[in-house]
Amino acid sequence: MLLEPTLRRVGAVAIAALMLGTAPAALMAETPADTLVLAGAIDDIVSLDPHEAYEFSGLDVVNNTYDGLVEINPATLEIEPGLAESWSVAEDGLTYTFKMKAGVTFSSGNPVTAEAAAYSLQRAVKLNKTPAFILNQFGWTAETVDSMITGAGDTLTIKVDKPYAPTFLYNCLTAGVASIVDAEVVKANEAMVDGVSDLGNEYLKTHSAGSGAYTLKNFKPNEGYVLEMRPGYWRGDAKMAKVFMTHVPEAATERLQLEKGDIDVARTLTPIDVAGMAGNADVVVQEDVGGQIYYLSFNQKNENYKNAKFLDAMRWAVDYNGMADTFMKGAAVVHQNFLPSGYLGALDDNPYSLDIEKAKALIAESGIKDPSIKLSVRNAADRMDVAQSIQNTFGQAGIKVELSVGEGAEQLKEYRARQHDGTLQTWGPDYPDPNTNSSTFAENPDNSDAANNTGYLAWRNAYDPGEMTAESKAAVLEQDPAKRVEMYAALQKKFRETAPFIVMFQQARQTGVRANVKGLYTGGAVDAVAYWLVTK
Repeated sequence: MLLEPTLRRVGAVAIAALMLGTAPAALMAETPADTLVLAGAIDDIVSLDPHEAYEFSGLDVVNNTYDGLVEINPATLEIEPGLAESWSVAEDGLTYTFKMKAGVTFSSGNPVTAEAAAYSLQRAVKLNKTPAFILNQFGWTAETVDSMITGAGDTLTIKVDKPYAPTFLYNCLTAGVASIVDAEVVKANEAMVDGVSDLGNEYLKTHSAGSGAYTLKNFKPNEGYVLEMRPGYWRGDAKMAKVFMTHVPEAATERLQLEKGDIDVARTLTPIDVAGMAGNADVVVQEDVGGQIYYLSFNQKNENYKNAKFLDAMRWAVDYNGMADTFMKGAAVVHQNFLPSGYLGALDDNPYSLDIEKAKALIAESGIKDPSIKLSVRNAADRMDVAQSIQNTFGQAGIKVELSVGEGAEQLKEYRARQHDGTLQTWGPDYPDPNTNSSTFAENPDNSDAANNTGYLAWRNAYDPGEMTAESKAAVLEQDPAKRVEMYAALQKKFRETAPFIVMFQQARQTGVRANVKGLYTGGAVDAVAYWLVTK
């Protein structure tokens, strides 16, 4: 239903003001000069506790209210010092020493100390919420973490259970789950649940206790949040005094509000909305990529998918550019490797393109007569468009494709049970290190049905990657960063040429911003949005 004219004129700032209790002065069509007003779909937020938040919208808030020992530069997406000014690793690769920055404080005024940093990492492990697995990879458990992570004075000491690649640890420490919290504030707000401390979890779901550029002033699930600038931020004070985010899941509504100037940023636009704003000098469309990749995979319980010629034929029977330039324009870019662009070791070359004659010749060489595929597809418009394009071009090459359409949960249940034939899926990284996708796509330590290794996509497709499992495990232990890059590059090339997977696209983002908004970084594939650099 369209907004009534008065509400449409007042816009999102007024809605945010009424909803979140801001001053009546905010009731205007133009957004205030000192306030960044955004609209997007934020109903994925489960918690704003940095050691529990795992959804995209929640991590956006965490990225602006908390800091880590190691940070990602929003402009370059390179690792740089965070709350730790320097770090080193012992020759045995098992002990890391971090020196904390002097003079940094939390929003409460309490100093950021090595003890607070140790408490934070210990808390994340003990809290054991969804993202804790990122830290558990280093041998940290509720029983061991207090002895493996210690802080005293300006020095934080971290011990790991294996001599991992240092970049693996540093990359994982940029994740939201490694955020440093104000131990004193958190402890003062602990609640007892069944006789056990909740470690301040209930409090931090709706409050902040960090050292970030902003503090969380208000949050209402499925409605919005308000962030307030805190003076004296160690990276430099935020330029916007306040940040308003309102939950507006309808892209058409976001576009209307953006074009009228009721909001500064629209985060959930569709390619159709973007195209409709062409020629509007007041609006700029900012391009970026996300971490999600789109892929086809095939269950090797079907012997056809062990045939190298047939797998190669399918790679040449996909209209990658045709899809990316038409119905996927703005939503995806062609990408044929399992590491998204922006990740350490990512490859950006795309060797395959639609070549029906080559595909036909390879099918003939494969010896497979009248090949057919039952392709499982989620019942969503974007997935169906891709599936129908594949059905068409595969058909031209001589491969009959029957689409098996179902709900997402139904499709995943089938996929995780290795009961599919072929499937169209997407995958998003869990943390900003190449191991997150390498271990998922290129490792399968036990290919038996009994193993039930659903976390390995190779296992889901009954695919034994052979030596690639060991190569992937070796890459996460490689101490030399340059060598590690080479190892992932070689691994991806081997995978794309031999595995029963066809990686096709990487997620693209199109963010609508008013022309006067500058310095908005949406994070690429490895980070979350940064508000503190925005100017108007």
